[in-house]
Amino acid sequence: MIKYIRFIVLFLVAVSASAVVMAQSTATTSSPYSRYGLGSLADGLLPQTAAMGGISTAINRINGYNNINSQNPASYSFINFTTIDVGVYSSFVTLKQTGSESQSNGNFRLSHIAFGIPVTKSSALSFGLQPYSEMGYNFVQTKSNYGTSLPSDTNAINNIYNGDGGLSKAYLGYGFTLGKHIHLGGNVSYIFGNLQQYRSVETPTLYGALNTRLEESNQVGGVNYDFGTQFSFDLKEGDHLTFGYSGSASTNLNTKNKFVASQYQKNFTTGDESTAADTIVNNVSSNGKIKLPLINHFGISFQRDSKFLIGADYSIGNWSQLSIAGVNQGLQNTQTFNVGGQITPNANQLHNYFAAIDYRLGFNYEKTYVNVSNTNINQKAVTFGFGFPLAPNQNGLSFYKINFSAEIGQRGTLANSLIQEKFYNFRLGFTLNDKWFRKYKFD
Repeated sequence: MIKYIRFIVLFLVAVSASAVVMAQSTATTSSPYSRYGLGSLADGLLPQTAAMGGISTAINRINGYNNINSQNPASYSFINFTTIDVGVYSSFVTLKQTGSESQSNGNFRLSHIAFGIPVTKSSALSFGLQPYSEMGYNFVQTKSNYGTSLPSDTNAINNIYNGDGGLSKAYLGYGFTLGKHIHLGGNVSYIFGNLQQYRSVETPTLYGALNTRLEESNQVGGVNYDFGTQFSFDLKEGDHLTFGYSGSASTNLNTKNKFVASQYQKNFTTGDESTAADTIVNNVSSNGKIKLPLINHFGISFQRDSKFLIGADYSIGNWSQLSIAGVNQGLQNTQTFNVGGQITPNANQLHNYFAAIDYRLGFNYEKTYVNVSNTNINQKAVTFGFGFPLAPNQNGLSFYKINFSAEIGQRGTLANSLIQEKFYNFRLGFTLNDKWFRKYKFD
């Protein structure tokens, strides 16, 4: 059994590493709303918390299993076994606009790879890698009557928008217990990656006309800090009430910002483009800054060991402060609500495996940082999932669980000629709890 589990872990690590490499050069999302800011923000959740609506601020050990909850580093203080958690993520999106045919896309990427190692009985170290944001879009807006705006003018103009890339987050964190009820922790993270965006203006009905393209790219790298606390109380044996707070500090990332404006000719029959006929602007700044905002999370959870867990989160992010290379991005502040929980019919059942499975359900609602045509782009989703326990090893010091989560939701609206996205997100992860660094005694 152990060799098969090791094979599964190595396979998922290999797949995850490959996905990380791919994410640095190709788009891992297909959302026109990823055009704004740093793209679509990744939540950094494990499958087990994503299935419960995304609650994480007041979550630590779930149903006896150690979990690596990087959303609140104070939770590391509950880790008493060496823990490895690795997983993958897939998303299927259908885009729809009034008067247009729908379009569907699918993507695949790393969900997370994380390690937790106990240092003392009440403290632990964690490190890992996860996505921070994703950018991927390609769409065209056509305007007729270009030039004179007269009905007799049949000339048209195409505005072509496309973008690609993403940011990843590598973190190192430590959490510890202070007294009996207070848990504190922090992460030092390095955020890195590339974001590339293009806007082209083409006039297909004007033969020989020069078309214009604007290109902006950011090569990003910099340090960010997360901090958190949890207050945990045992109401009675097996009943735990936890209050949580975590935050992400407002810091500056370094970026090599490049802006190029060029003109080119295009054969609209074949789609071939000529080499840029003229480069109007070519600015490169190697000491640009991206100012990240302060983000706050608040949460509460109640857990009855081996029975059930319920919780709720509320998050606010000051994304109106985001600036890239000294330019404010014109975003709005975010608000997120998460509610969810899980139930386990009988965690100790030996003859009915279905009774030992964790059944999870949740809901989330987010006011994103995007506002288009004076319309907020909101997101809402229903989540569900399962935790499938595997048989422990013979000495009872190694525990395994496969976690699956699904998210069915909607982003955007059809009002004001905007685009509505319907998405289906799936996560699959593997959790290992093992007692490493044991001292063996011989009689």
